Amino acid sequence: MAATAHPTEPAFDRDKAQQFADRMVGALNESAVVLMTSIGHRSGLFDVMARHDRLTCAELAKAAALDERYVREWLGAMVTGAVVEYHVADRTYRLPPEHAAALTRAAVPNNLAATAQWVPVLAGVEDQILACFRSGGGVPYSAYPRFHEVMMEESEQTVLAALVEQILPIVPDLVARLRTGIDALDVGCGSGRASLLLARTFPNSRFVGVDCSPEGIARANAEASRLGLTNVRFEICDAAALAAPSTYDLVTTFDAVHDQAAPRTVLRNIHGALRADGVYLMQDIGVSSHLHENAAHPMAPFIYTISCMHCMTVSLSAGGEGLGAAWGEQVARELLAEAGFESVVMHTLPHDAMNYYYVCSK
Repeated sequence: MAATAHPTEPAFDRDKAQQFADRMVGALNESAVVLMTSIGHRSGLFDVMARHDRLTCAELAKAAALDERYVREWLGAMVTGAVVEYHVADRTYRLPPEHAAALTRAAVPNNLAATAQWVPVLAGVEDQILACFRSGGGVPYSAYPRFHEVMMEESEQTVLAALVEQILPIVPDLVARLRTGIDALDVGCGSGRASLLLARTFPNSRFVGVDCSPEGIARANAEASRLGLTNVRFEICDAAALAAPSTYDLVTTFDAVHDQAAPRTVLRNIHGALRADGVYLMQDIGVSSHLHENAAHPMAPFIYTISCMHCMTVSLSAGGEGLGAAWGEQVARELLAEAGFESVVMHTLPHDAMNYYYVCSK
């Protein structure tokens, strides 16, 4: 009997191994830079540095009202990470304006330092996620104490900064209808920033925001009261239990479908909540449903990581489908059609490299 042939094992490529090890060392350094970038954002250090040309460590600490020893160590990471410049002669530090353009609150909607906050937020549930790897299940929203705070900043960049001038105009005649007066619903509204902006901008229209988070709804209602807005209200509601047949002319969701426990039910409820000529505007992560088609996406590792560490797991924690952030265009279209939407037009917008915008009608 002839011996079974086995393919020859390729020789161990030492150069390839070294290249990969070098890449991982680089990844470790860059991950440290991201963590310290989050610190620089939350502490206000980047904003202070952007307002000055050069500062000593002591001057920066005083201007930011922070402890000098901690600021000095942070500067060490920022200088060696090529984020901040160090001038040895006078021991001063400078944030180049080209870097400030991606790291300060004044840089919105291009402030990547705000996005860097997701790394420590997600790292905080590492032990719980690891337990899920072993036994299944998921990690609930309550395990992410800063989620709404960070999501609010993220929404400022991807939604609020472009909502009126860039996002709404992709829906034909929508801006004119909002000026005249329509009924609009934002599902998964979080802290209600989008509805509050629209209520101020279009006083003749009526806005409702719903979310399952009591903290987010309380924050939204408090802000509406502070602003004296009477054409907007916010309610605690599980989107899977939404019952508002033919009530709204416009329904919006902003990055709120893929982490639902029952996304199919939510989309059916949204379809049912629209009047006959109503429109559903859905912003969601702009990737393919097929892994190989995402290989060249510049933020694919970040998207899959945030999905594993948050979007997918919060759905699974509620016994949900666990679509995850990378559910993608193909699955999105499938679920929208299943919900009853006959027309779905997908848009990309220059200000938002992370998301697609779907305009859906009955």
